[in-house]
Amino acid sequence: MSRFTVTRASLGAQEIVVLRDLDDDREVRIARSGATVLSITTETGGKTHDIVDGFRDEKELVGHKGSRFAVMTPFANRVDDARFTFEGSSYDLQPGAVGADRAARHGFLRGVIFDVTAEQGGESAATVTFSTNIAPDEHPGYPFSLAFSISYTLDANGLTLEATTTNTGDRDAPTFFGWHPYFRISSHPIETWELHIPADTVIAAREDFIPLPGTAAWMSLDRADRKLDFRKPRLIGDTELNNTYADLQFDPDGRARTRLRDPATGQCIALWQERGVMLAFTSDTAERDARKSVALEPMECMPNAFNREDCAPLITLKPREKRSFVCGVEFDA
Repeated sequence: MSRFTVTRASLGAQEIVVLRDLDDDREVRIARSGATVLSITTETGGKTHDIVDGFRDEKELVGHKGSRFAVMTPFANRVDDARFTFEGSSYDLQPGAVGADRAARHGFLRGVIFDVTAEQGGESAATVTFSTNIAPDEHPGYPFSLAFSISYTLDANGLTLEATTTNTGDRDAPTFFGWHPYFRISSHPIETWELHIPADTVIAAREDFIPLPGTAAWMSLDRADRKLDFRKPRLIGDTELNNTYADLQFDPDGRARTRLRDPATGQCIALWQERGVMLAFTSDTAERDARKSVALEPMECMPNAFNREDCAPLITLKPREKRSFVCGVEFDA
């Protein structure tokens, strides 16, 4: 038998794909619903530990409250007032809605049942690819046609996610990608964990987390609240985070690594990305188990990118073109 395998399982009526590393006793479970990671178990100090704070059962997975490990596309995070303007035309993602109901977050794919279009095990890695698409008339206020593929690869270093979006329509489309993983690296309080975010800038935002307009959004960490500065690893303590970090610093291999570590156990992970921004959230307002895990969200662009001129070149995908975003988590960082 090969070191890395791909098998199937279920969570209630929900089909799951399981990637395994038999040598290092690691396992990743991914639901077809939303192409959602449910667990990542790895061995530390002779004990098996799930580093994921994901959906625990079928009810949570189907409800998708909290967007745990959601793939966020064609937009990540928030769209201000659920409205945006693109190439001179205005769009409303929540027509007829008023007040608090005017919310657009995390894209359209969280509850979609993806097709499994490829899977392969072997001696060096196990990979599965999930695919789906959206049609022009499928979502109010978004008359664009896109195809998506989400590939997860488990190898000796960790788990890699590669998201590819293809514009299958005949007009430019606004689209970008983000991932919303929550990590619980130990049973100790998150106040005792260390966080390292290699970024020089934090995005200044309103109370509803919409970035300030124009250049006012870009705040050097030298001028920001010192509690937001994790350029050097330090304890999270009582800091509450729901902040986007930009101007990431990259290692020689071209990856920017945000690290989360429990000094008491030595367990450390690195969430890496090849471009974009990093949103860190200490889950203070989570639907359940508030402040029991930390969300580290790699995104191509900042929240509300659909409404920002400075993001337009990054989100515009021309007909028949495709764009990929790659990120992942290293288990022994």
